[in-house]
Amino acid sequence: MSSFTAAGTSYVHLGVNMITFYFYSSMFGFQRIGDLIWAAADSKAKGFLLGATAGRTTLNGEGLQHQDGHSHLLASTIPTLLTYDAAFAYEIAAIVKDGLRRLYAEGEEYFYYLTLYNESYPMPAMPEGAEEGILKGLYKIKPATRGKKYKAHIFGSGPLLREALRAQEFLAEQFDVAADVWSATSYKLLRGDVLRTKRWNMLHPTAPPKLSYLESVLQNEEGVFVAVSDYMKMVPDQIAPWVPGGLTTLGTDGFGRSDTRPNLRRFFEVDAELSAVATLYALHQKEAFPASVVEEAIKKLDVDPEKPFPFYL
Repeated sequence: MSSFTAAGTSYVHLGVNMITFYFYSSMFGFQRIGDLIWAAADSKAKGFLLGATAGRTTLNGEGLQHQDGHSHLLASTIPTLLTYDAAFAYEIAAIVKDGLRRLYAEGEEYFYYLTLYNESYPMPAMPEGAEEGILKGLYKIKPATRGKKYKAHIFGSGPLLREALRAQEFLAEQFDVAADVWSATSYKLLRGDVLRTKRWNMLHPTAPPKLSYLESVLQNEEGVFVAVSDYMKMVPDQIAPWVPGGLTTLGTDGFGRSDTRPNLRRFFEVDAELSAVATLYALHQKEAFPASVVEEAIKKLDVDPEKPFPFYL
């Protein structure tokens, strides 16, 4: 703190940081003022970019020009931007709290991008021990409690995490599949940590190899892995090379459309029913059961196998 006197009046400068929270429509951020975001990174800006009304199926009824399915891809190109796609309020709280510590208490030179949505749904309490995984990009939010014959894992982000949780119920009740559900809060951070770890191992060939966070949490998990996102498939695909046995991804490739949320999610093939079908198909590919089981599930879950591929529509 410093002070000075001018014209008989005393002034006090507290030296307090201004903490910036900038809200905007996620569709109109990176693609329209991307150069300014790069300039912010170049000048070592700190603070939080909050991309509101995010997602390609969550902002229903707004059509092509407003439904964002790609800002996380554009954000992934900026090295000092820490990106998160949170599903629940406690995740956002944990991220912002940690960001304040890192940026202003410890002086790290990053800034944050968080996508926020306009869909109303219940906000649960934070599971015990979840904070580390929230910040690093992935944690198991609901282990399977039913289903015994087959094992699977579903990664969900943002509001589509709730579709993953619904798919967990379908799979257990109708197909005897025990599917653990994970919240994937940041594919970019997971990928960056893997690349950092691989680089260290390459440059220290005689030292015991290190494991990235992603590899350490998945190394003892069995079964197939499926990811569902309200963003393009390339967002979860960022971690596909390091998921045991590969990753089946569902995303919203294509133009936005005006419709209800259930119809949009069925159109882009990211709802609970398609998540369940994708999980069953991944199990079939591992020779868990014949293709006829998947075909039966497609009929049972009322999925139209002849509908057009949304990428080109």
